Amino acid sequence: MNLDKLPVAEAIELMLSEDEKIPAALRREAPKIELVIKKIAAAFKRGGRLFYVGAGTSGRLGILDASECPPTFRVAPELVQGIIAGGQTAVFRAVEGAEDDHAAGGRAVQFRGVGKLDVMVGIAASGRTPFVHGALAEARRRGAFTVLLCFNPAMTLAHGVAHLVIAPNIGPEVLTGSTRLKSGTATKLVLNLFTTLAMVRTGKVISNLMVDLNPSNVKLRDRAARILCDLTGVSHATATTTLERHGWVVKSAWAALRKQPWRRPSALDAGK
Repeated sequence: MNLDKLPVAEAIELMLSEDEKIPAALRREAPKIELVIKKIAAAFKRGGRLFYVGAGTSGRLGILDASECPPTFRVAPELVQGIIAGGQTAVFRAVEGAEDDHAAGGRAVQFRGVGKLDVMVGIAASGRTPFVHGALAEARRRGAFTVLLCFNPAMTLAHGVAHLVIAPNIGPEVLTGSTRLKSGTATKLVLNLFTTLAMVRTGKVISNLMVDLNPSNVKLRDRAARILCDLTGVSHATATTTLERHGWVVKSAWAALRKQPWRRPSALDAGK
């Protein structure tokens, strides 16, 4: 209540102490989060997709997570998609009233051809956003597995909104109503879990290495070479040459080097 009067040092401590409550709240929802990860991984394996849908901050965070999947895991941009109320314009500035359009949420789902192979995660801090409800209703009607991620524990009693409701109790925001704070941070943590662990379960990771990253610049090509060195024990020069020969596809280069009888075993070989 005294946020406007606190010295900056105390305000910093207040905000960080509130953020510290988030992991414990998410751990209490871990069984539901685990179920969703398994559903997403299963969808990927059978040719399905993951959709995030939200308005404002929630929509932007879904788009952010979706946009990071192609470079990190070398997947098609269509595999993980973010839908935001108000469309592309709303990524950069507020589109008034867009979140209140229930029918528009349904139309967005129809436009993307969501179906029974897919998973849709609706993100809404309050859990009540009409655009998100419209999208979830249409996705569920079409046979997709649906999830509502929100931060209003009362929504766990809202039957029929989605197949599963994840509603961590993270408490009120330091700045009342500013859901880009704790709600936004908690959303980012949950989405990190969803896509990272689903990709792990579909073979995109060996040990803790991104073996399907897209080496689209100098930094990432160097990382790809170092990953190959760690996996196989070869020199950086050999790793780079092999990657060039295999179109900078780390997994292909790794498979080729594993067949070489002369290579020096790596520390990871013991676990293979």
